[in-house]
Amino acid sequence: MKRFWIALILVQCVWAQPETPSLTPIVAYWKTLKPDQKEVFLFSYLTQVYDTYTSLKSEYGYNEITTWYYDEKAELVFAIFDQLNTAELSEFVQWIDEFYSHDMNVGQSFDEALKFAYRFQQAEGNTIWEKYQHLDFDKIEVGEDSD
Repeated sequence: MKRFWIALILVQCVWAQPETPSLTPIVAYWKTLKPDQKEVFLFSYLTQVYDTYTSLKSEYGYNEITTWYYDEKAELVFAIFDQLNTAELSEFVQWIDEFYSHDMNVGQSFDEALKFAYRFQQAEGNTIWEKYQHLDFDKIEVGEDSD
């Protein structure tokens, strides 16, 4: 009987614990920054992606590597840079903070947080609920690649 109770308690402990994603290093670092430091970090990240794409393009031309990098990283960064004409960097920081404020997202990549921030910044509405109702989950398109 004692073994039964021990086994039951162990099973309950395993099933009762919700699986929480592990905090990624970039999320841990992001959460330690002050708002103005987050803006510097974000701008540095965006610039690094742009510089990497430019360097790849000049070194290898347009090939599988540059196409992949553009599709997976640079296209979103170019879209965000385009939005900086009408939006403040602090708006993107707030949306990234919102993304990482949910436990289910703390294991997500910074690119996922950027996609969330871009889409929510783009969506119409004044509240999160209104913006959520107007979200467009299609692939982000920024037009022709212009240097």
